[in-house]
Amino acid sequence: MSKARFRTLTQLGAKIALPASPDEAVIESVANTRPGETYVVRFTCPEFTSLCPVTGQPDFAHLVIDYVPARKLVESKSLKLYLGSFRNHPGFHEDCTVGIARRLVREIKPKWLRIGGYWYPRGGLPIDVFYQTGPAPKGVWLPDQGVAPYRGRG
Repeated sequence: MSKARFRTLTQLGAKIALPASPDEAVIESVANTRPGETYVVRFTCPEFTSLCPVTGQPDFAHLVIDYVPARKLVESKSLKLYLGSFRNHPGFHEDCTVGIARRLVREIKPKWLRIGGYWYPRGGLPIDVFYQTGPAPKGVWLPDQGVAPYRGRG
C-alpha cells in the first residue's frame, strides 16, 4: 500500500496540541478501500469530558460511536483530538452527543451512524443520549454497545 495516498493527513505521525475547542478541531479521513462492503466501525471513548455550561463543573461520559462507512473512514487520531477538544467546552449532554454525531456525518458522509452517550450522574441523575441517522443498512451486524445502564453502587 502506497504511503502517497496518506499525504493529506496532517495530524497522524505529528505532534499536535489538543485543539482549544471542537470548532477548531480538524477531523481527517482516509479513503475507504472497501466501499462496496457493508460493515460497522466502532469507536469507544470511555473517558469523554466536557463542561456544564451553567456551573462550569466537569461532566463525564462513555461514548460509543458506530458507523457504516461509505467512501471515507475517520482517521482515529483526528477523532481522538476532536473528542479531547470538548474538555474545556461548555455544552449540555444532549448538545455534545448530537453535535459529535452531526459533525461526523458532515465530515465523512457515512452510510449510517449512531452514537450512544452514556453520561455519568451529577446531582444524582444520569442522562443517556442516543442518536442515529436512520435505520441501519440491511444485513449489517450491529453488536450491542455494551454499556450497562447506570445502577449506582447497589
